[in-house]
Amino acid sequence: MTKAPISLQDLRRRIYRKAKSDRAHRFWGMYTHIAKIDTLAEAYRISKANGGAPGSDGLTFEDIEAYGRQRFLDDIRAELLQGTYEPSPPRRVDIPKGDGKTRTLLIPCIRDRVVQGSVKIILEAIFEADFCPNSYGYRPQRSPHRALAEVRRSLLRRMFKVIEVDLSAFFDSIRHHLLLEKIARRVQDDQVLALVKKILKATGAMGVPQGGPFSPLAANIYLNDLDWQFERLRQETEDGPYDSLNYHRFADDIIILVSHHGSKQWMEPWVQEQLRQHLATLQVQVNAGKTRVVNTLQGEACSFLGFDFRRVLNRRQQPYVLLTPRKKARLAIKAEIRQMMRESGAQPVPAIIQRMNPVLAGWVHYFRVANSNRAFGEVRDYVEMKVRTLLSRRKRRQKRSIGWKRWSNEYLYGVLGLYWDWQLQPLKNAAAYR
Repeated sequence: MTKAPISLQDLRRRIYRKAKSDRAHRFWGMYTHIAKIDTLAEAYRISKANGGAPGSDGLTFEDIEAYGRQRFLDDIRAELLQGTYEPSPPRRVDIPKGDGKTRTLLIPCIRDRVVQGSVKIILEAIFEADFCPNSYGYRPQRSPHRALAEVRRSLLRRMFKVIEVDLSAFFDSIRHHLLLEKIARRVQDDQVLALVKKILKATGAMGVPQGGPFSPLAANIYLNDLDWQFERLRQETEDGPYDSLNYHRFADDIIILVSHHGSKQWMEPWVQEQLRQHLATLQVQVNAGKTRVVNTLQGEACSFLGFDFRRVLNRRQQPYVLLTPRKKARLAIKAEIRQMMRESGAQPVPAIIQRMNPVLAGWVHYFRVANSNRAFGEVRDYVEMKVRTLLSRRKRRQKRSIGWKRWSNEYLYGVLGLYWDWQLQPLKNAAAYR
Protein backbone atom coordinates (compact mmCIF):
# COMPACT_ATOMS: atom_id res chain seq x y z
CA MET A 1 0.00 0.00 0.00
CA THR A 2 1.45 3.34 -1.06
CA LYS A 3 1.00 6.57 0.88
CA ALA A 4 -1.06 9.32 -0.68
CA PRO A 5 1.05 12.32 -1.73
CA ILE A 6 0.79 15.33 0.56
CA SER A 7 0.55 18.92 -0.59
CA LEU A 8 3.47 21.32 -0.28
CA GLN A 9 1.58 23.28 2.36
CA ASP A 10 1.01 20.17 4.48
CA LEU A 11 4.65 19.17 4.04
CA ARG A 12 5.88 22.54 5.29
CA ARG A 13 3.46 22.39 8.21
CA ARG A 14 4.70 18.94 9.22
CA ILE A 15 8.34 20.01 8.97
CA TYR A 16 7.64 23.11 11.07
CA ARG A 17 5.82 21.15 13.78
CA LYS A 18 8.63 18.61 14.02
CA ALA A 19 11.24 21.39 14.22
CA LYS A 20 9.22 23.22 16.87
CA SER A 21 8.66 20.15 19.02
CA ASP A 22 12.26 18.89 18.86
CA ARG A 23 14.88 21.64 18.87
CA ALA A 24 17.73 19.15 18.50
CA HIS A 25 16.31 17.20 15.55
CA ARG A 26 18.39 17.19 12.36
CA PHE A 27 16.37 16.75 9.19
CA TRP A 28 17.43 14.37 6.44
CA GLY A 29 15.96 13.62 3.02
CA MET A 30 15.17 17.31 2.39
CA TYR A 31 16.86 17.35 -1.02
CA THR A 32 14.08 15.16 -2.41
CA HIS A 33 11.51 17.77 -1.40
CA ILE A 34 13.59 20.62 -2.86
CA ALA A 35 13.74 18.81 -6.23
CA LYS A 36 10.02 18.01 -6.32
CA ILE A 37 8.15 19.52 -9.23
CA ASP A 38 5.53 20.98 -6.86
CA THR A 39 8.19 22.88 -4.91
CA LEU A 40 9.88 24.12 -8.08
CA ALA A 41 6.51 25.19 -9.51
CA GLU A 42 5.71 27.19 -6.36
CA ALA A 43 9.15 28.82 -6.46
CA TYR A 44 8.56 29.75 -10.11
CA ARG A 45 5.14 31.20 -9.28
CA ILE A 46 6.60 33.37 -6.51
CA SER A 47 9.46 34.53 -8.73
CA LYS A 48 7.10 35.47 -11.53
CA ALA A 49 4.79 37.33 -9.12
CA ASN A 50 7.77 39.33 -7.84
CA GLY A 51 8.80 40.16 -11.37
CA GLY A 52 12.28 41.56 -11.65
CA ALA A 53 14.77 42.03 -14.43
CA PRO A 54 16.37 39.13 -16.30
CA GLY A 55 19.71 37.75 -15.15
CA SER A 56 22.97 37.27 -17.01
CA ASP A 57 21.39 34.89 -19.56
CA GLY A 58 18.87 37.55 -20.65
CA LEU A 59 15.88 35.19 -20.38
CA THR A 60 12.57 36.76 -19.35
CA PHE A 61 9.42 35.08 -18.03
CA GLU A 62 7.87 35.62 -21.46
CA ASP A 63 10.73 33.65 -23.04
CA ILE A 64 10.22 30.83 -20.56
CA GLU A 65 6.46 30.72 -21.13
CA ALA A 66 7.11 30.52 -24.87
CA TYR A 67 9.59 27.68 -24.29
CA GLY A 68 7.13 25.93 -22.00
CA ARG A 69 6.93 26.41 -18.23
CA GLN A 70 6.57 22.69 -17.46
CA ARG A 71 9.44 21.82 -19.78
CA PHE A 72 11.57 24.51 -18.11
CA LEU A 73 10.85 23.10 -14.63
CA ASP A 74 11.45 19.53 -15.79
CA ASP A 75 14.90 20.58 -17.05
CA ILE A 76 15.77 22.09 -13.67
CA ARG A 77 14.51 19.03 -11.81
CA ALA A 78 16.57 16.73 -14.03
CA GLU A 79 19.73 18.75 -13.35
CA LEU A 80 19.09 18.66 -9.59
CA LEU A 81 18.46 14.92 -9.51
CA GLN A 82 21.48 14.15 -11.71
CA GLY A 83 23.73 16.46 -9.66
CA THR A 84 24.70 18.50 -12.73
CA TYR A 85 23.07 21.77 -11.65
CA GLU A 86 25.50 24.71 -11.57
CA PRO A 87 24.37 28.31 -10.91
CA SER A 88 25.09 30.93 -13.54
CA PRO A 89 27.02 34.10 -12.62
CA PRO A 90 24.52 36.79 -11.52
CA ARG A 91 24.09 40.12 -13.24
CA ARG A 92 25.47 43.08 -11.29
CA VAL A 93 23.31 46.19 -10.90
CA ASP A 94 24.47 49.25 -8.93
CA ILE A 95 21.70 51.08 -7.08
CA PRO A 96 22.49 54.69 -6.02
CA LYS A 97 22.22 55.42 -2.29
CA GLY A 98 21.40 58.70 -0.59
CA ASP A 99 24.99 59.31 0.57
CA GLY A 100 26.37 59.28 -2.96
CA LYS A 101 27.50 55.66 -2.73
CA THR A 102 25.99 52.69 -4.52
CA ARG A 103 24.57 49.37 -3.38
CA THR A 104 25.30 46.42 -5.64
CA LEU A 105 22.51 43.97 -6.39
CA LEU A 106 23.46 40.60 -7.86
CA ILE A 107 20.46 39.45 -9.88
CA PRO A 108 20.35 35.69 -10.56
CA CYS A 109 18.81 34.38 -13.75
CA ILE A 110 15.28 33.00 -13.46
CA ARG A 111 16.53 29.41 -13.44
CA ASP A 112 18.67 30.12 -10.38
CA ARG A 113 15.89 32.11 -8.73
CA VAL A 114 13.65 29.06 -8.98
CA VAL A 115 16.28 26.82 -7.38
CA GLN A 116 16.99 29.34 -4.61
CA GLY A 117 13.27 29.76 -4.05
CA SER A 118 12.80 25.99 -3.77
CA VAL A 119 15.62 25.77 -1.20
CA LYS A 120 14.06 28.64 0.74
CA ILE A 121 10.59 27.05 0.76
CA ILE A 122 11.88 23.88 2.44
CA LEU A 123 14.54 25.33 4.75
CA GLU A 124 12.26 28.15 5.88
CA ALA A 125 9.85 25.59 7.35
CA ILE A 126 12.70 24.27 9.51
CA PHE A 127 14.32 27.49 10.65
CA GLU A 128 11.13 29.48 11.17
CA ALA A 129 10.61 27.25 14.22
CA ASP A 130 13.99 28.38 15.58
CA PHE A 131 13.82 32.10 14.85
CA CYS A 132 13.56 34.57 17.72
CA PRO A 133 10.38 36.67 18.09
CA ASN A 134 12.38 39.90 18.04
CA SER A 135 13.30 39.57 14.33
CA TYR A 136 10.72 40.68 11.78
CA GLY A 137 12.32 40.81 8.35
CA TYR A 138 11.17 38.54 5.51
CA ARG A 139 9.30 36.12 7.74
CA PRO A 140 5.76 34.72 7.36
CA GLN A 141 3.06 36.60 9.28
CA ARG A 142 5.47 39.46 10.08
CA SER A 143 5.84 42.93 8.65
CA PRO A 144 7.75 46.20 9.05
CA HIS A 145 4.65 47.72 10.66
CA ARG A 146 4.78 45.14 13.42
CA ALA A 147 8.42 46.05 14.07
CA LEU A 148 7.48 49.75 14.20
CA ALA A 149 4.69 49.03 16.69
CA GLU A 150 7.11 47.11 18.92
CA VAL A 151 9.64 49.96 18.87
CA ARG A 152 6.92 52.47 19.75
CA ARG A 153 5.79 50.25 22.62
CA SER A 154 9.35 50.08 23.96
CA LEU A 155 9.71 53.87 23.85
CA LEU A 156 6.54 54.23 25.90
CA ARG A 157 7.79 51.75 28.51
CA ARG A 158 10.68 53.72 30.06
CA MET A 159 13.27 52.82 27.41
CA PHE A 160 14.38 56.27 26.30
CA LYS A 161 17.99 55.55 25.27
CA VAL A 162 18.15 54.17 21.74
CA ILE A 163 21.13 52.56 20.01
CA GLU A 164 20.82 52.60 16.23
CA VAL A 165 23.13 49.88 14.92
CA ASP A 166 24.55 49.96 11.41
CA LEU A 167 26.41 46.86 10.23
CA SER A 168 29.23 47.43 7.76
CA ALA A 169 28.41 45.70 4.47
CA PHE A 170 26.60 42.93 6.31
CA PHE A 171 25.51 40.80 3.35
CA ASP A 172 29.02 41.01 1.86
CA SER A 173 30.55 39.99 5.22
CA ILE A 174 28.70 36.70 5.73
CA ARG A 175 31.22 33.86 6.02
CA HIS A 176 30.10 30.83 4.08
CA HIS A 177 31.57 28.26 6.48
CA LEU A 178 29.80 29.84 9.46
CA LEU A 179 26.47 29.95 7.62
CA LEU A 180 26.83 26.32 6.49
CA GLU A 181 27.65 25.30 10.07
CA LYS A 182 24.46 26.95 11.30
CA ILE A 183 22.40 25.21 8.61
CA ALA A 184 24.07 21.87 9.40
CA ARG A 185 22.85 22.07 12.99
CA ARG A 186 19.37 21.35 11.65
CA VAL A 187 19.96 19.71 8.27
CA GLN A 188 21.69 16.34 8.00
CA ASP A 189 21.64 16.12 4.24
CA ASP A 190 24.88 16.39 2.27
CA GLN A 191 23.04 17.11 -0.98
CA VAL A 192 21.24 20.10 0.53
CA LEU A 193 24.44 21.50 2.02
CA ALA A 194 26.27 21.00 -1.29
CA LEU A 195 23.49 22.83 -3.15
CA VAL A 196 23.53 25.73 -0.68
CA LYS A 197 27.31 25.91 -1.02
CA LYS A 198 26.99 26.13 -4.83
CA ILE A 199 24.48 28.98 -4.46
CA LEU A 200 26.82 30.86 -2.13
CA LYS A 201 29.99 30.28 -4.14
CA ALA A 202 28.35 31.51 -7.37
CA THR A 203 29.03 35.08 -6.24
CA GLY A 204 32.46 34.71 -4.67
CA ALA A 205 34.34 33.34 -1.69
CA MET A 206 32.45 35.43 0.85
CA GLY A 207 29.09 37.12 1.24
CA VAL A 208 25.50 36.46 0.25
CA PRO A 209 24.19 38.28 -2.83
CA GLN A 210 21.38 40.78 -2.33
CA GLY A 211 18.73 40.19 -4.93
CA GLY A 212 18.22 36.43 -4.69
CA PRO A 213 15.34 34.63 -2.91
CA PHE A 214 17.69 32.77 -0.56
CA SER A 215 19.54 35.85 0.77
CA PRO A 216 16.94 37.05 3.34
CA LEU A 217 16.64 33.57 4.86
CA ALA A 218 20.43 33.24 4.98
CA ALA A 219 20.68 36.59 6.80
CA ASN A 220 18.10 35.53 9.38
CA ILE A 221 19.89 32.21 9.99
CA TYR A 222 23.24 33.98 10.33
CA LEU A 223 21.98 36.48 12.95
CA ASN A 224 19.59 34.20 14.82
CA ASP A 225 22.06 33.49 17.64
CA LEU A 226 22.52 37.24 18.10
CA ASP A 227 18.74 37.66 18.34
CA TRP A 228 18.49 35.02 21.06
CA GLN A 229 21.47 36.46 22.91
CA PHE A 230 19.65 39.76 23.33
CA GLU A 231 16.40 38.01 24.17
CA ARG A 232 18.22 36.31 27.06
CA LEU A 233 19.69 39.65 28.14
CA ARG A 234 16.20 41.16 28.10
CA GLN A 235 14.89 38.42 30.36
CA GLU A 236 17.87 38.69 32.73
CA THR A 237 17.59 42.47 33.13
CA GLU A 238 13.82 42.89 33.27
CA ASP A 239 12.61 45.05 36.16
CA GLY A 240 9.28 43.69 37.40
CA PRO A 241 6.64 44.31 34.72
CA TYR A 242 9.07 46.49 32.75
CA ASP A 243 11.87 45.53 30.40
CA SER A 244 15.23 47.20 30.91
CA LEU A 245 16.18 46.65 27.28
CA ASN A 246 14.56 45.61 24.05
CA TYR A 247 16.11 44.52 20.77
CA HIS A 248 14.42 44.65 17.38
CA ARG A 249 15.87 43.54 14.02
CA PHE A 250 14.58 43.74 10.47
CA ALA A 251 17.09 42.04 8.13
CA ASP A 252 20.33 43.95 8.89
CA ASP A 253 18.60 46.95 10.51
CA ILE A 254 18.99 46.71 14.29
CA ILE A 255 17.70 49.00 17.02
CA ILE A 256 18.28 48.47 20.75
CA LEU A 257 16.37 50.41 23.41
CA VAL A 258 17.62 50.59 26.99
CA SER A 259 16.29 52.05 30.22
CA HIS A 260 17.75 55.40 31.32
CA HIS A 261 16.45 55.51 34.89
CA GLY A 262 18.84 56.05 37.80
CA SER A 263 21.09 53.01 38.23
CA LYS A 264 20.19 51.78 34.73
CA GLN A 265 22.49 54.32 33.07
CA TRP A 266 25.30 51.73 33.00
CA MET A 267 23.33 49.62 30.51
CA GLU A 268 24.01 51.51 27.30
CA PRO A 269 27.83 50.96 27.16
CA TRP A 270 27.39 47.40 28.47
CA VAL A 271 24.86 46.60 25.74
CA GLN A 272 27.17 47.97 23.05
CA GLU A 273 30.01 45.81 24.35
CA GLN A 274 27.77 42.71 24.33
CA LEU A 275 26.84 43.52 20.72
CA ARG A 276 30.46 43.95 19.62
CA GLN A 277 31.55 40.71 21.28
CA HIS A 278 28.87 38.61 19.60
CA LEU A 279 29.33 40.21 16.18
CA ALA A 280 33.06 39.49 16.45
CA THR A 281 32.25 35.76 16.56
CA LEU A 282 30.36 36.25 13.26
CA GLN A 283 33.20 38.36 11.81
CA VAL A 284 30.76 41.20 11.22
CA GLN A 285 31.74 44.77 12.07
CA VAL A 286 29.68 47.69 13.32
CA ASN A 287 29.86 50.85 11.24
CA ALA A 288 30.99 53.27 13.95
CA GLY A 289 30.29 56.29 11.75
CA LYS A 290 26.61 55.47 11.34
CA THR A 291 25.92 53.75 14.66
CA ARG A 292 24.65 56.32 17.14
CA VAL A 293 23.04 56.67 20.56
CA VAL A 294 19.90 58.79 20.85
CA ASN A 295 18.31 60.11 24.03
CA THR A 296 14.62 60.65 23.27
CA LEU A 297 14.11 62.41 26.62
CA GLN A 298 16.16 65.29 25.21
CA GLY A 299 13.93 65.63 22.16
CA GLU A 300 16.24 63.70 19.83
CA ALA A 301 14.72 61.51 17.12
CA CYS A 302 15.67 57.90 16.48
CA SER A 303 15.26 56.32 13.07
CA PHE A 304 14.17 52.84 12.02
CA LEU A 305 12.86 51.43 8.74
CA GLY A 306 12.41 54.84 7.11
CA PHE A 307 10.61 56.49 10.03
CA ASP A 308 11.63 59.01 12.68
CA PHE A 309 10.46 58.41 16.27
CA ARG A 310 10.15 61.37 18.64
CA ARG A 311 8.88 61.35 22.22
CA VAL A 312 6.62 64.42 22.59
CA LEU A 313 3.89 65.66 24.93
CA ASN A 314 0.27 66.17 23.95
CA ARG A 315 -1.97 69.01 25.13
CA ARG A 316 -2.54 67.22 28.44
CA GLN A 317 1.25 66.94 28.90
CA GLN A 318 1.09 63.19 28.44
CA PRO A 319 3.90 61.53 26.46
CA TYR A 320 3.30 59.87 23.13
CA VAL A 321 5.49 58.84 20.22
CA LEU A 322 5.34 60.95 17.07
CA LEU A 323 6.07 58.78 14.04
CA THR A 324 6.91 60.54 10.75
CA PRO A 325 8.46 59.55 7.41
CA ARG A 326 12.13 60.48 7.18
CA LYS A 327 13.25 63.23 4.83
CA LYS A 328 15.33 60.63 3.01
CA ALA A 329 12.16 58.65 2.24
CA ARG A 330 10.42 61.71 0.80
CA LEU A 331 13.42 62.55 -1.37
CA ALA A 332 13.63 58.94 -2.57
CA ILE A 333 10.03 58.79 -3.86
CA LYS A 334 10.44 62.18 -5.55
CA ALA A 335 13.60 60.95 -7.27
CA GLU A 336 11.83 57.81 -8.45
CA ILE A 337 8.93 59.82 -9.89
CA ARG A 338 11.35 62.20 -11.55
CA GLN A 339 13.27 59.30 -13.10
CA MET A 340 10.06 57.74 -14.43
CA MET A 341 9.17 61.05 -16.08
CA ARG A 342 12.59 61.29 -17.71
CA GLU A 343 12.36 57.76 -19.07
CA SER A 344 8.79 58.17 -20.34
CA GLY A 345 9.85 59.34 -23.78
CA ALA A 346 6.85 59.92 -26.04
CA GLN A 347 4.46 57.68 -24.07
CA PRO A 348 0.93 59.05 -23.59
CA VAL A 349 0.41 60.76 -20.25
CA PRO A 350 -2.29 58.26 -19.11
CA ALA A 351 0.17 55.41 -19.73
CA ILE A 352 2.84 57.19 -17.69
CA ILE A 353 0.39 57.67 -14.84
CA GLN A 354 -0.57 54.00 -14.95
CA ARG A 355 3.10 53.13 -14.44
CA MET A 356 3.44 55.72 -11.70
CA ASN A 357 0.35 54.77 -9.68
CA PRO A 358 1.64 51.41 -8.29
CA VAL A 359 4.82 53.12 -7.11
CA LEU A 360 2.83 55.82 -5.31
CA ALA A 361 0.41 53.26 -3.90
CA GLY A 362 3.22 51.17 -2.42
CA TRP A 363 4.91 54.20 -0.87
CA VAL A 364 1.67 55.55 0.60
CA HIS A 365 0.59 52.15 1.94
CA TYR A 366 3.88 51.81 3.80
CA PHE A 367 4.01 55.33 5.29
CA ARG A 368 0.30 55.91 5.95
CA VAL A 369 0.61 54.38 9.46
CA ALA A 370 2.53 57.45 10.67
CA ASN A 371 1.77 61.13 11.20
CA SER A 372 2.28 61.61 7.48
CA ASN A 373 -0.13 64.41 6.51
CA ARG A 374 2.65 66.92 5.91
CA ALA A 375 4.83 64.41 4.04
CA PHE A 376 1.89 63.23 1.94
CA GLY A 377 0.98 66.80 1.05
CA GLU A 378 4.57 67.50 0.01
CA VAL A 379 4.82 64.43 -2.21
CA ARG A 380 1.30 64.85 -3.65
CA ASP A 381 2.02 68.49 -4.60
CA TYR A 382 5.27 67.43 -6.21
CA VAL A 383 3.59 64.72 -8.30
CA GLU A 384 0.86 67.12 -9.42
CA MET A 385 3.49 69.68 -10.41
CA LYS A 386 5.47 67.12 -12.44
CA VAL A 387 2.35 65.93 -14.27
CA ARG A 388 1.24 69.45 -15.08
CA THR A 389 4.74 70.37 -16.25
CA LEU A 390 4.71 67.36 -18.56
CA LEU A 391 1.29 68.32 -19.95
CA SER A 392 2.49 71.90 -20.58
CA ARG A 393 5.55 70.61 -22.38
CA ARG A 394 3.47 68.25 -24.52
CA LYS A 395 1.17 71.14 -25.52
CA ARG A 396 4.25 73.22 -26.42
CA ARG A 397 2.99 76.18 -24.43
CA GLN A 398 5.21 78.95 -23.11
CA LYS A 399 6.50 78.06 -19.69
CA ARG A 400 4.88 80.95 -17.85
CA SER A 401 3.27 78.57 -15.36
CA ILE A 402 2.87 74.87 -14.80
CA GLY A 403 -0.80 74.77 -15.73
CA TRP A 404 -2.58 74.95 -12.36
CA LYS A 405 -5.61 76.60 -13.97
CA ARG A 406 -5.64 74.75 -17.28
CA TRP A 407 -5.30 71.26 -15.75
CA SER A 408 -7.33 71.14 -12.57
CA ASN A 409 -7.27 68.44 -9.90
CA GLU A 410 -10.52 67.12 -11.34
CA TYR A 411 -8.73 66.56 -14.66
CA LEU A 412 -5.64 64.96 -13.09
CA TYR A 413 -7.53 62.61 -10.81
CA GLY A 414 -10.85 62.18 -12.57
CA VAL A 415 -9.76 62.01 -16.21
CA LEU A 416 -6.13 60.89 -16.12
CA GLY A 417 -6.67 58.62 -13.12
CA LEU A 418 -3.76 59.79 -10.95
CA TYR A 419 -3.49 57.91 -7.65
CA TRP A 420 -5.55 59.53 -4.89
CA ASP A 421 -5.85 57.26 -1.82
CA TRP A 422 -3.72 59.34 0.58
CA GLN A 423 -5.77 58.50 3.66
CA LEU A 424 -3.92 57.76 6.91
CA GLN A 425 -4.39 54.51 8.85
CA PRO A 426 -2.83 54.89 12.31
CA LEU A 427 -0.38 52.22 13.42
CA LYS A 428 -2.01 49.52 15.52
CA ASN A 429 -0.88 48.55 19.00
CA ALA A 430 1.87 45.95 19.10
CA ALA A 431 -0.50 43.36 20.57
CA ALA A 432 -2.73 43.59 17.48
CA TYR A 433 0.05 42.16 15.29
CA ARG A 434 0.59 39.02 17.38
